[in-house]
Amino acid sequence: MTKDLTDARDALLQGRLRATDALTASLASADAPVNQHTYIRRFDTQALATTRAVDATFAAGAPLPRLAGLAVSVKALFDVQGHTTAAASRVLADAPAAVSDCPAVARLRAAGAALTGHTNMTEFAFSGVGINPHHGTPPNAATLAVDPQPRIPGGSTSGGAVSVASGAAWAALGSDTGGSIRIPAALQGLVGFKNTARLTPTAGAIPLSTTLDTACAITRSVRDAVLLHEVLAARQVSLVQRPLSALRLGVPARLLDGMDPTVATAFQRALNTLRRAGARIDDIQLPELDELASINATGGFSAAESWAWHRSLITQRQADYDPRVAQRIRRGETMSAADYITLQHARTDWITRMTTPLRRFDALLSPTVPIVAPTIASLASDEAFFAVNAMLLRNPAVVNMLDGCALSLPCQQPGEMPVGLMVWSHAMQDDTVLDVSLAIEAALTEGAH
Repeated sequence: MTKDLTDARDALLQGRLRATDALTASLASADAPVNQHTYIRRFDTQALATTRAVDATFAAGAPLPRLAGLAVSVKALFDVQGHTTAAASRVLADAPAAVSDCPAVARLRAAGAALTGHTNMTEFAFSGVGINPHHGTPPNAATLAVDPQPRIPGGSTSGGAVSVASGAAWAALGSDTGGSIRIPAALQGLVGFKNTARLTPTAGAIPLSTTLDTACAITRSVRDAVLLHEVLAARQVSLVQRPLSALRLGVPARLLDGMDPTVATAFQRALNTLRRAGARIDDIQLPELDELASINATGGFSAAESWAWHRSLITQRQADYDPRVAQRIRRGETMSAADYITLQHARTDWITRMTTPLRRFDALLSPTVPIVAPTIASLASDEAFFAVNAMLLRNPAVVNMLDGCALSLPCQQPGEMPVGLMVWSHAMQDDTVLDVSLAIEAALTEGAH
């Protein structure tokens, strides 16, 4: 069983697998019923051309590119040359095609990724649930084995996560503004790494919040997360590979509120496993977390900055928007310039005060989200939808506000509903977070056997 992209790449390098055959298998998975709503647009012909070129390169004895012709999906808010970038909306469906790849897509293509298509998403990336009324909602691909009822995929990178969980792609390019990579990764038993925002270019992507948006990826393993980050950020990660016994980790009590029994059990079991492996884990208070509600009381960056981008479009065509998305964008309409400037100053001050206690730890640990994926049917009412959305965003959004970095990795046992463990820190601690995550992943994998 080829478990991740790194495994598949090794098989290609050893001549045990051809890139074209690997892609054929990925495309067959993309054709399965679970993926009916995963892709808005497929790039099969282009992807096959990529794999044929990789196979020819291998046959010629030349070195393969880093992603070796393996399938990678692209969230529908990133520009791909020759295709319309509509962010899974109706209002942009007839927009002109992109004249060039955005930098993130160009870096994937240069690394030899077989780009398989534009994946479905929450319209304009404005929710952590993953429901889309225009293109259908891709069901959570990881929970079907545990429960046949269709459950939410998580958002906003919903189709991207389903593409990876279902085997249609080895990795998914997405974005994370308040958890849009980590939430679907957590709910589908995958790895989602949100790097420090400044490390990856977001040019050529439809913005939600220019302050908080991060371009990053969903993968099947932490080592794949390292590889995809190196490609997307055009930098080399430095891994110290310290043992767990050398690490000091903190668990903020305020991010444990509201855990359902499945999450509470999996999270506590993971902490126990890490402690047995020698990690020092301290419970901490972080009272600064209580300030976020008042800091964002006027709507926050996403409302202000999405309103600035959408205001003429939504004024003319609000009926074509997902009503739940339009409602959240319009929160920015009442924010004044003074409110926005106050918000910027408050964030800068909050980051400074948060960073001081965080420096005592190699990383912090939290549940990525406090609940397992609810059924799609249970979120029919706006009241239920917005309550779950707030719960899903609560923990991961802290890291975006902090301008930090975080990785969600699965911590459930086989046969259980997916649960994410979030490893996080302040800005530019990406390599430490990846290093710690590799050690945690190894310990949890060993503990599960």
